[in-house]
Amino acid sequence: MKKLLTILCFAILVVGCKNQNKSEKKEIPNVQEIKQQVKSVKKKVLSPHATAMIMIGDAHIHMDYSSPGVRNRIIFGGLLAYDAVWQAGAHKTTWLETNKDLIIDGKTLPAGKYGFFTIPSKEEWIVIFNTNWDQHGKDAYDAKDDVLRLKVKPMISETVTEHLVYEVKKVNKNEGSISLAWEKVSISFNFTIQK
Repeated sequence: MKKLLTILCFAILVVGCKNQNKSEKKEIPNVQEIKQQVKSVKKKVLSPHATAMIMIGDAHIHMDYSSPGVRNRIIFGGLLAYDAVWQAGAHKTTWLETNKDLIIDGKTLPAGKYGFFTIPSKEEWIVIFNTNWDQHGKDAYDAKDDVLRLKVKPMISETVTEHLVYEVKKVNKNEGSISLAWEKVSISFNFTIQK
């Protein structure tokens, strides 16, 4: 009886180990899966997510965008047609959020969150703040949702800014500036905090 009990315990142990080994084998990824995981980690993001923000007094101005690269392309007048609405970034619409009213070009931009669009051209750009900030690209852009528009002159540089970059800077205790630079073009405009 003791011998039978020992054999039975041994058999249960062997079967349990075999079943455990089978389940462990299922959990170990194969070489192809590992290669795919390594590729996805190594794959460079072409338009990385970026932000630009500043505090001026108790005013917080925050911009959120995707930053595409030039990658040896002609951007303005090439990849992006002149005189057409652009979401001022890649993928989702670039947006700006402010917790205070801003005065831009003599007009009030009420505190809130806005889609940031532009209409680039050779001589003059139109900058647009639109209530529809949560959309893909400019797919759902509608001019009737524009809250504020202003015109700015583009500046041309000899050097290339490879990735689109926004800067929000403090000018003085009540004023700031927003700038965009990509390829050889940049634009900039100031804003004042409404008191």
